[in-house]
Amino acid sequence: MGEKPEGQVVVDVGKWEWSEMWKKEDWWAIWLGLFILLMGVFIYFPHAGDMQAKLTEIEGKYLADAEKTDKFKTIGWYQLNDARAGVKVSSVPAGKWLKKFSTKPHGWKSNPLDAFLMTQEAADAKKAAAMGKAETASGAEKEALALAQEAEAQAEAAGFNDTALNEAAQASIYDWRGAHRKASSANSKTKVSPYNQIGWLILLGIFFAVFFGVGMAAMGKSFKEFVIGFSFVYLVAVLAYLASSQATMKTYGVGYAFWAIFGGMLISNTVGTPKWAMPAVQTEYYIKTGLVLLGASILFEKIITIGTAGIFVAWVVTPTVWLVTYWFGQKIVKMPSKRLNATICSDMSVCGVSAAIATAAACKAKKEELTLAVGLSLVFTSIMMIVMPAVIKATFPEDMQLVLGGAWMGGTIDATGAVAAAGAFLGEKALYVAATIKMIQNVLIGVIAFCVALYFTTRVEVEETGRQVGAMEIWYRFPKFVLGFIGASIIFSLIYTSFNNQVVGLGPAMIDQGVVKGMGDLFRGWFFALSFVSIGLATNFRELKEHFVGGKPLILYVFGQSFNLCLTLIVAYIMFYLVFPELTATI
Repeated sequence: MGEKPEGQVVVDVGKWEWSEMWKKEDWWAIWLGLFILLMGVFIYFPHAGDMQAKLTEIEGKYLADAEKTDKFKTIGWYQLNDARAGVKVSSVPAGKWLKKFSTKPHGWKSNPLDAFLMTQEAADAKKAAAMGKAETASGAEKEALALAQEAEAQAEAAGFNDTALNEAAQASIYDWRGAHRKASSANSKTKVSPYNQIGWLILLGIFFAVFFGVGMAAMGKSFKEFVIGFSFVYLVAVLAYLASSQATMKTYGVGYAFWAIFGGMLISNTVGTPKWAMPAVQTEYYIKTGLVLLGASILFEKIITIGTAGIFVAWVVTPTVWLVTYWFGQKIVKMPSKRLNATICSDMSVCGVSAAIATAAACKAKKEELTLAVGLSLVFTSIMMIVMPAVIKATFPEDMQLVLGGAWMGGTIDATGAVAAAGAFLGEKALYVAATIKMIQNVLIGVIAFCVALYFTTRVEVEETGRQVGAMEIWYRFPKFVLGFIGASIIFSLIYTSFNNQVVGLGPAMIDQGVVKGMGDLFRGWFFALSFVSIGLATNFRELKEHFVGGKPLILYVFGQSFNLCLTLIVAYIMFYLVFPELTATI
């Protein structure tokens, strides 16, 4: 790559060399991400036969009751799906070891040491304290189940032809499901075991240092300097997880991303980031690897299950919001930086930090511009995660809260984790709809990155420099890690479908609860944390100050998110209740 400054603009001249595949950061992100996913395949796939046998047994037990009517979802239907969801290949010994190996600091209230260490005595006391609530919740669930069974039996006696009895049975089953969720939550708190996380965290840090260090060495950087610096970055990431695991922080949704960036900024703007740590401050390297892992969780069969309505909400609304907000930023707000404008638009309209980083790479945004966009996203995500479920409960008709509310949150809340948490507040159906909409939306990370690379290469930089570029420049600018993201999605979507063709539920058991949650997700959170820490450590408030002049970034984000909220709600209502009401009834 040749670089030539023209004022404040750097013109990149695209030149492809095969050596980039082992010398460039994007490609190493692909290789490292795929390595982890392949390890998951080797660990879990030999157990496919055992999982299939369990699922076949479950079908024999519940399938008849689940399919005895199509007027509503029966008790048997829920029992069937609960039993299927309980089949997890990650429960094999290797999966349990991986979970222990990669576990973040545990939850705590007043003593931070509780996050790392719990004695047998303390575990027993905590279990005993939770038993009372668990027994009460289990009793309430049994009572609710008995009432639901009685109501369903009455509907069945009428041949499921009495609308009033069907509706009464459905309402009673919904009540049971609410009691079931509370009982499950209460029972989970009784499963307490002693732990000593300190040794595991040290071992995990060594693994990460070598894991990423190999790539750094291949790219011509010092392995030794990276490892030394990584110890500092990793320590801050651990402390970020520690802060986010505190009970009050968990209640208000102040997650590790906030603490990672805040902690990094606090260091960089007070004592200063140590020079010896800077070789490991590699924002994009970490998160690009994590995004390749994210691709494995975007499964086409899941996308199809929610139908055209969900796809329309995610794939039509999102680009519309992006384009309108970008226009507003340029023409109305008059953003001083088109790159900051584009990064904020992607951050707000697609899926928060992941989309922001992909876009920033595509348009060559400054690191401080990326930091600003990410900061805005984190603040508003925390607010929306808490406020939106409350607004939906207070204002939406009861029969629309779950589907319409879930679709609204899935299309507007930036972070996937926050979407899931907000959806769970309303109920299972809302969680499913919200998470699926967000997953469909995540597909656009690669599309947006490509379009931004194309636009900035052929229009923006031509206007800035007066220099035309060839098609090769677009390829050079395109974030290559997106290829790994897309490739992982395609490969594991095909495998997922293949497993499900053998027996329903085998795909989720092997992919969702195996390669994805039992391998990829265990490490993806850590990679994101390392990236957020790096953002903070590389950020100087003095450099950010110029971008806040006149409050333009804040105005842009508030406008874009407001427009997003309105348009998503309107389109979701039209698609789910006017165009495809039959789909909505089956969710």
